[in-house]
Amino acid sequence: MPVDHYENFPVASLLLPRRLRRPVEAIYRFARAADDIADEGDASDAVRLRGLAGYREELDAIERGEPPAGQDFAELATIIREWHLPVQLLRDLLDAFAQDVVKKRYADYPELLDYCRRSANPVGRLLLHLVGQDNEANLHRSDCICSALQLVNFWQDIAIDWQKQRIYLPLGDLERFGIAESDIAGGRWSEAWAALLDFQVERTRRLMGEGASLVQQLPGRMGWEIRVTVQGGLRILEKIQRVRGNVFRHRPVLGASDWLCIGGRALAM
Repeated sequence: MPVDHYENFPVASLLLPRRLRRPVEAIYRFARAADDIADEGDASDAVRLRGLAGYREELDAIERGEPPAGQDFAELATIIREWHLPVQLLRDLLDAFAQDVVKKRYADYPELLDYCRRSANPVGRLLLHLVGQDNEANLHRSDCICSALQLVNFWQDIAIDWQKQRIYLPLGDLERFGIAESDIAGGRWSEAWAALLDFQVERTRRLMGEGASLVQQLPGRMGWEIRVTVQGGLRILEKIQRVRGNVFRHRPVLGASDWLCIGGRALAM
C-alpha cells in the first residue's frame, strides 16, 4: 500500500470504507508530517528532535482534553475524540521517527522488530480500532503484517537508505553472510549478497504469512484493502528474488501487470 515515502498506509483507497476515510486521512497527515520532520530536508538532528517533541506536546494536550496549540492538530483532536483513538499508538510512531534521527544501525533481528513495533504496527492497530476488530488475535495478525511490510520497504530501499547513512539489515546477519558496509556503499552484488537477501525475503514472507489470516477476520471493503496490501508486499518480495537481491540496480516497484496479478491473488485469499 505504498503512498509516497510513508509506505504502510492505505490512504483514501477506493477499497477503504467511505466512513473511515476521514479518520484514516487525519492519522495519515499526522504521520506523514511527523515523518517529514524526521527525514526530509537538511535540518540538524537537534532541530528534527525539537520538532517531534512539539508533536508529542500536542498529543499530550489533546489527551488532556485541551485544545491543541497548532491549528494543524484541530482535525486530529476531533478524530481522536470522536473515535476514542489510543493516543499512545500515535506516540509510538513519534518515538520511531525520533529513533530514525539518531539510530542508524541494528544489531540483530529482534532489535529491528522492536523498531517495527513502533514504526509500523501502530498503523494496523489504529485501523483495527476504527473497525472495532482490535481483539488480541487480530492485533497479533496485524502486527505481523505491518512489521513484514516495513521489512519489505527496508529490503526494497537498501540503496536509498544508505544515502541517509542508514542500514536496516541486522549487523549480525551482515557478519554471518560475510557482507561489509563497504559492499552496500559500493552497491556491490555478489553470491553472498544474494544469499543474504534471500534469507531476509524468506523470513519476511513467513512473517507476512503468520498474519495473513487477518483478511478472513475483517468484513467487507476493509478485508479487501488488507488482501491487496498483503499481496502487494509479497509481490515486491518476489521481485527482489527475481533479481537475486540486486536492489542496487533493480529497485523493485509495482507496475500495471503486477497489480493485475495482485488483484487475482487477493481474490483467491
